[in-house]
Amino acid sequence: MYPRALDLPNLLKKRSYFLFGPRGTGKSTLIDQTLFDAKVYDLLDASQFQRLLLNPTLIAEETDPHTLVVIDEIQKLPVLLDEVHRLIVKRKQTFLLTGSNARKLRRGGVNLLAGRAFEAWLLPLTSHEIPHFDLLTYLNTTGLPEFYGQENAHEYLKAYIGTYLQEEIKAEALTRNLSGFARFLEVVALCNGEEVNYANISSDCGVAVRTVESYFGILDDTLIGFSIPPFLSTIKRKAITRAKYYLFDIGIVSSLARRGRVEFKSELFGRLFEHFIALELRAFIAYRRINLLLQYWRSASHFEVDFIIGNKLALEVKGTNLVNNKHLKGLRALKEEQLIHTYGVVSLDPHDRFTEDGIHIWSWKSFLQKLWSGFFDELIF
Repeated sequence: MYPRALDLPNLLKKRSYFLFGPRGTGKSTLIDQTLFDAKVYDLLDASQFQRLLLNPTLIAEETDPHTLVVIDEIQKLPVLLDEVHRLIVKRKQTFLLTGSNARKLRRGGVNLLAGRAFEAWLLPLTSHEIPHFDLLTYLNTTGLPEFYGQENAHEYLKAYIGTYLQEEIKAEALTRNLSGFARFLEVVALCNGEEVNYANISSDCGVAVRTVESYFGILDDTLIGFSIPPFLSTIKRKAITRAKYYLFDIGIVSSLARRGRVEFKSELFGRLFEHFIALELRAFIAYRRINLLLQYWRSASHFEVDFIIGNKLALEVKGTNLVNNKHLKGLRALKEEQLIHTYGVVSLDPHDRFTEDGIHIWSWKSFLQKLWSGFFDELIF
């Protein structure tokens, strides 16, 4: 068992929640290991599904107002949300509703409980959750708890992708062109972390631009990918307006892109290292429930900063063990705008430093220790 940063018992003391997260991130395991007294309805269990399909009021009959009720994979039977809504209002009962596919809930006109349930996320493992964390092990396997550190992780991930295509895409009839979507998924992996260019992706995977746009919507709704929008507040330098796009797990990207093993200083290391930091920041914002956007900045004149959290923290990620002036050009260009409070570089540099013009240089270990231990809390909250 990995100690997860998401504290479900504490969240559920106050109200009901939707818990979203891709398949394999450990939602069911976390529920089993932390919500001991909950009544759990698993909709992947055919008998449970059939019972509740025929009679949703069984939930009320089998529980009392003080019982925490968990409905696992709620998107399988969204009609249950009407009964959940009724019990939250009438009984003040608390529910945890999990899902690995938000498409049916967000696009089907279903009852989303009128704000009576907040959203929480469970994402792949972070460095903070893995005892004796090893960066190369993570970059070469996955953040999915069941497969992290496994020598044959690539075989599991290949099967994971096949299951996703069969059970999420084909079975739900999300597209009539499964082979086209599979090609699209491989192209997205190859340009993971880059600005989204629909026309180029359309050309590479052989489907129409409008279809590519709809495919990105499917990735979002099935929780397989996420975009990082551009930071557009700069005045001196015009900002690029396209978003960057990442898949939710490094191992999934490597499997789709058919990558070999990555080592420090190898050609691919920098891209995977940046993806890793993106996933850490995304998880930090989700688990700490921070109401700030994760963005990036690129100017029309090609200055770039990898990540910006609100107007609080601007970060550049460099896979080098000696940060120098050429690595600071993007941060210095953004710093001229005087829009962000703190500027820093996350790198393989073994020692933390602070430049004369006010830019932090953090080793990746030091930065992540600070991030998860609360060092930045006063700045961000």
